[in-house]
Amino acid sequence: MKLSESTDPLDFSDPQSFDKRSGSLVERLLFNRRGLVLLLCFFVTVILSGQLRHLEINANFEKMIPYDHPYVQNYLSNRDELGGQGNSLRIAVENTRGFIYESTYLETLKQINDEVFLIPGIDRPFMRSLWTPSTRWMAVTEDGLDGGAVIPDDYSGDAQSLNVVKSNVERSGEIGKLVALDGRSSVIYVPLLNLDTETGLTIDYQALSQRLETLRDKYSQRGVELHIIGFAKVVGDLISGLQKIIIFFVLAVFIIGAVLLWYTRCARSTFLVLFCSLIAIVWQLGLLPLFGLGLDPYSILVPFLVFAIGISHGAQKMNGIMQDIGRGAHKLIAARLTFRRLFLTGLTALLCDAVGFAVLSIIKIEVIQDLALVASIGVGMLIFTNLVLLPILLSYVGVSPAAAAKSMQSGAVGLVKEDRHRVWLFLDRFTQRGWATATVCGALGLAVFGFYVSLHVKIGDLEPGAPELRANSRYNLDNAYITENYAASSDVMIVMVKTPENQCALYKTQAKVDDLVWRLRDLPGVESTRSLAQLSRAGLVGMNEGNPKWFDLSQNQAMLNSIATNASRDLFNQRCSLLSVFIYLSDHKANTLEGVTNLVTDFSRDNATTEVQFLLAAGSAGFEAATNQVVRDANREMLIWVYAAVALLCLITFRSWRATLCAILPLMLTSVLCEALMVWLGIGIKVATLPVIALGVGIGVDYALYVMSVLLKNHRAGLGLSESYYGALLFTGKVVMLTGITLSAAVFFWVFSPIKFQADMGVLLAFMFLLNMLGALILLPALAYFLLSAPQVKNEK
Repeated sequence: MKLSESTDPLDFSDPQSFDKRSGSLVERLLFNRRGLVLLLCFFVTVILSGQLRHLEINANFEKMIPYDHPYVQNYLSNRDELGGQGNSLRIAVENTRGFIYESTYLETLKQINDEVFLIPGIDRPFMRSLWTPSTRWMAVTEDGLDGGAVIPDDYSGDAQSLNVVKSNVERSGEIGKLVALDGRSSVIYVPLLNLDTETGLTIDYQALSQRLETLRDKYSQRGVELHIIGFAKVVGDLISGLQKIIIFFVLAVFIIGAVLLWYTRCARSTFLVLFCSLIAIVWQLGLLPLFGLGLDPYSILVPFLVFAIGISHGAQKMNGIMQDIGRGAHKLIAARLTFRRLFLTGLTALLCDAVGFAVLSIIKIEVIQDLALVASIGVGMLIFTNLVLLPILLSYVGVSPAAAAKSMQSGAVGLVKEDRHRVWLFLDRFTQRGWATATVCGALGLAVFGFYVSLHVKIGDLEPGAPELRANSRYNLDNAYITENYAASSDVMIVMVKTPENQCALYKTQAKVDDLVWRLRDLPGVESTRSLAQLSRAGLVGMNEGNPKWFDLSQNQAMLNSIATNASRDLFNQRCSLLSVFIYLSDHKANTLEGVTNLVTDFSRDNATTEVQFLLAAGSAGFEAATNQVVRDANREMLIWVYAAVALLCLITFRSWRATLCAILPLMLTSVLCEALMVWLGIGIKVATLPVIALGVGIGVDYALYVMSVLLKNHRAGLGLSESYYGALLFTGKVVMLTGITLSAAVFFWVFSPIKFQADMGVLLAFMFLLNMLGALILLPALAYFLLSAPQVKNEK
């Protein structure tokens, strides 16, 4: 017997008289073998809990960059010739007591240099500091061009040696690059490998960060201050802040549990909802090591999103069972009836969630593809824990009598409007012509306004340093120090100039490079540049008694070759077939990167030949530019695929394009307004934030599906829109309201997190939870007034 055919819920008070052969095949397989299902879930939980010890929280630099992008392909093709220009750290060693030309400082710098050199995972041949032999000076002497190591082999630390070092630094061209403009600090440039050379595994960035912090503390007692920046340090700081992130997760779980307990007045059912949602996370995290996956700082929020989705579905199941028990049904029968009514709706909603996650895999950035897989695994686990395990557990323990009685209070008065709760009376107004018209017009106005504002949303970072961390974090203070004291910032883009072998120093090649450099130096956001052409200009000045009038590119090839012979090896490769043009930027904001890449692209189009090619781009800013382009192109495409898939699933579920529009349009409004909110908050669309936009669609459709499925069923049974909506409010709508407000409040407290990434996600998630809830309860019935036809009673045979 279908529930809709039941005339009196008391018919189901006796489990012995209940037909166990009724219901779908899935229902019979699960509920007729409840003990076996619980035993299976128990063993899965034990096994996967044991796998948690193998779960790793780390990051991989190469997974952060779009491996199929032409910029990255250019870098990978020439990586061996560009040693040390990928993932790297910069450690500025500041003399807090004076200048760097002191024997005590230089000895301390040497000790730090040696300790860093021995850290596993360092690309040692390409490490640079004042103490590395690759840091050289060049000058014109009476014997011609001369040069050598900045700190010579016979350095002794006496006054004469210090003067030699100072003179060499001034002739090296490293002031503003390895040496601060004020002469009070110098940089140790530390390129990193992909693997730890001792273990053969991916570098543990948290361990590396902690080791660097140990160095910082150790040498702060010796009169120097270390300022450390780089991708590895950002990731290490984020992972180190995991404990603080977890505290806010626990707070969110506590808030959700407290509100559910207040709503239900039933500790056992509240505990089971939380328990099953947490079990889903255990299963999810336990499966990751088996798939060779782990968590990174950008996917660390995914388990909570899975938990939030689980709470939404679990609360619906709990509420349905509670109401049936309140009407007199036995707890086992109540669980089965609720399973019948909501399993398909819940399954469709979870499939929509899974699609929202899975579509992220079209973005060819491995860290996002891994996130999509991690999230999809979590949603898959919810199908078992919250749609199956929770109803079965509740079929054993039931709910408290007080909770069952309370669940019927708001719905026991029937359908007479005068007897309805004032909240339901207010929401019912949106099924009436006047309010529905005003709501739809208001939503349209918000959509137009939000779309206009969203056109100004930026791709990439909008702030200097690491926007994932607070502006006053140690990392961002270090970054500000280096940016202020060095002309060569940490945001470097490298243009690769390809030539035939042994022709990189030819005049015609250097002339084109020189032209590019002059154009770049006039571009806003470019602080300085470095290239062989600039060195050749400076060399010509040196050969003419330092007269600045000779600051030009000589056409004498023999002179150019002589200068190149003494040049630093990072300016061109051993075969002289690849020149590197270093572009040091003031920041890595989207506008800065776009300006540089556009200029280089236009220059390459006008000046590249078969023999000289200008290729973008290596360096941290080059990878950032490539990532921004991929994110920009994928943003709209991703949303189109998400909405197409969600619309298809809704069509299959509702079998009505009108009902599908009622469910989808509020979600689209939320997406538009979310991007507008990002503009207002100064949050760019990037690797860390792009997934949240897609996830908002998947999570939000849960609310719409639960409300529309009941409304549509009542409407097709012959009830008017008002009565249909009222029935939906009593059964699923009030839980939508509860979970929407509760989850919004829980994540909003993340704004107080010391990790800015979590704080930003808290604001965005709270906004989407709340707006999706309002869309399902206000805009959906208003749209239904215009889109759903008059009720038609189906003739049942």
